[in-house]
Amino acid sequence: MPRELPAPDPSEKMPQAILDILQAELTSLAEEILAEVRRSVPEYPADGAQRSAVDQAIRTFMDRLAGSTDPQERRDELFRALGRDEAYEGRSLDALQAAYRVGIKTAWRRVAQVGRRRRLSSEVMTRLADALFGYIDELASLSVQGYLDARSRSAEELVEMQRRLLRLVLRGPGVPRSALDEPAAQAGWTVPDEVTMVALPAKARCVRAALDHDVLADLGDPEPYLLVPGPFTETRRDMLAGALPDRRSVVGLTVPLADAADSLRWARAVLALVRAGILEDAGPTRCADHLLELWLLSDVALLEQVARHRMPGLERLNRSQWSRMTETLGAWLESQGNAVETARRLRVHPQTVRYRMRQMGETFSDQLGNADARFVLDAVLRVQRLRERSPAPGDDPLSQPHATAQ
Repeated sequence: MPRELPAPDPSEKMPQAILDILQAELTSLAEEILAEVRRSVPEYPADGAQRSAVDQAIRTFMDRLAGSTDPQERRDELFRALGRDEAYEGRSLDALQAAYRVGIKTAWRRVAQVGRRRRLSSEVMTRLADALFGYIDELASLSVQGYLDARSRSAEELVEMQRRLLRLVLRGPGVPRSALDEPAAQAGWTVPDEVTMVALPAKARCVRAALDHDVLADLGDPEPYLLVPGPFTETRRDMLAGALPDRRSVVGLTVPLADAADSLRWARAVLALVRAGILEDAGPTRCADHLLELWLLSDVALLEQVARHRMPGLERLNRSQWSRMTETLGAWLESQGNAVETARRLRVHPQTVRYRMRQMGETFSDQLGNADARFVLDAVLRVQRLRERSPAPGDDPLSQPHATAQ
């Protein structure tokens, strides 16, 4: 039979032998607690944040049994955050308190099993019970503090905290992730690995209450925008539909957190194309569906200069010649130089296509046989077709090929 361990003095730390016995149970205890919470309190979201809190609670409890008196700022903040999250979600503390009751019951059941199996003395078990139940009361008090703190803040304060946090995120790669921890905790926000930015029109109407709790918004900016943690799913799309009565918005690319400013920049560029009537107002419009257009139209003046330097014959075309070249050459490029297929697309005779191409060959010399030159022409023609969708293309530098770029 195992030898019964002596009872420790209540004023001293637990003997190492007892700590070693308990330490052996820790690898599976956290998962058992979370599983029991999920089963017994299904309305409480036992997710990643809760797992981190449970792991931290177990470690600091063992440190306390070992006699440590070090401050526990990390643990305290995690459990205050659990309370704040409930407040931000508009819930009471009932589910969280139920989760605490299930957690302490599960932990004590494991300790009691170990005590019986290892024949721990009644004095040891009493001391462990006092420590464990006192500890859970301490954690619950921290969550109540966080909950009451969040509830005491006005909506305006929370909006301002989110705006400050957004501006910090958008500073880009130069901002260390650790710099976000404190403002994120104050705003009740979990820092994600990836984000998707959403650009909104100026003075867009947005129902904040319809936004998911983890979505950050700056609606006071002249160009308002949202930050959506993670990828833009169908669930997020439904959320936007409910939050934006006017529907118009542009969803940027999902990027690492440090690249959030790029996602917003691209979203705003596509929003400008939607506003100009070049791209369809899909409400929301996704950047991922218009990457080619975004790239081609990112610097139209520069593309024109490329065309002038690589295809100088463009400047000698009048408007009528430019129009015919746009139609014929565009079809020819899309048909990979096949005159019959080009004629079918244009609904003309193949000989007509060959005649026009000979004329263009005279204008462009041997450049149509050069892959780089064909690439430039294809890009110019694609931009021209995109710009023709705009109700007012007159200001476009490529709408008149002989115009001087500014």
